[in-house]
Amino acid sequence: MGQKSPLDGKGEEFLQFWQERHLCTLTTVRRDGTPHVVPVGVTLDVESAIARVISSGTSHKVRQILAAGPAGVPASVCQVDGRRWSTLEGRAVVRDDPGAVADAEARYEQRYKKPRPNPSRVVIEISVTKVLGTV
Repeated sequence: MGQKSPLDGKGEEFLQFWQERHLCTLTTVRRDGTPHVVPVGVTLDVESAIARVISSGTSHKVRQILAAGPAGVPASVCQVDGRRWSTLEGRAVVRDDPGAVADAEARYEQRYKKPRPNPSRVVIEISVTKVLGTV
């Protein structure tokens, strides 16, 4: 029997909220224990329970995740719209293979807009393990 996804049973309001155009925040923890919080665009693949963030491979957030090694780092993404909010927690890793980046770009374009060209683009993938929020 397969493992239950933290997204199982989430209703239509939750699904719609993660399709609407909202900017989000990505939070990771620095080596000194302080939070690193940055604004990002996030896409959510409910079937695989993966949240994706496209980014330049030279950004601090990407370098921080890569420095942790192949196991990645704990991370969360959050979006707010008035009283509606949702936070997705999990483990973040960086993918740089062209297929993963192209897939993430296509998902980003669906939710936001076509991303500008960036030859150093990578994708941060967060395997969602916990969901918080009002939707």
